[in-house]
Amino acid sequence: MSTGEGAGTEFSTMRGRDYPSIRQFTVFLENRVGQLLEVVRRFEGSNVRICALSITDSAECAFVRFLLSNPEQGREVLERAGLAMIESDLIGVVLPGESQPLLRICTALLEAELNIVQAYPILGREAVALMVDNIEMAQETLASKGFVMLNEDDLSQEL
Repeated sequence: MSTGEGAGTEFSTMRGRDYPSIRQFTVFLENRVGQLLEVVRRFEGSNVRICALSITDSAECAFVRFLLSNPEQGREVLERAGLAMIESDLIGVVLPGESQPLLRICTALLEAELNIVQAYPILGREAVALMVDNIEMAQETLASKGFVMLNEDDLSQEL
C-alpha cells in the first residue's frame, strides 16, 4: 500500500481507512457435533477473547462469525487451525440508553438508504455489531446522529 507524496490518498490506519471498524472472521465448519467446541478451544491459553458470535446453520456446513478482542492474534489462531475463513469489516454501535435503541439505529440507516446485512450483539456490552452495504456512509450517518462507535481497541479492553 503506498502512502505519502504522490500516492493520491492518505490513509490514517494500516488497514487503509480513517474510520473505526471491527473485523469479523467467518469460519466455515462441517455441520457435525463438537465442531464449534473445537474452534473455541483453540483460543484457550491465548490473549484472544470471543467478543461476539453468530452461527448460521445449513444441512452441510455452518458459518460461524466471530468478533475477537485481538484480531491479529485471533487470525493467527484460526489460520494455524487450517480453517477456511473470510475476514470482513463491521461497525460496532453502542446502544443508546432509551427504550427502543435499535429503532433509532435502523431509522437512521434507512434514512440514508443503507441496508443492514448482518446484526448481532457484542457480548458484555450494550452494543451491536452491524454489517452494512456501505460501511463509510453508515459510519458517517450514525456519527452525525450522535451514535457512539466501537473499534477494535474497545473490544480488546477488559470489561
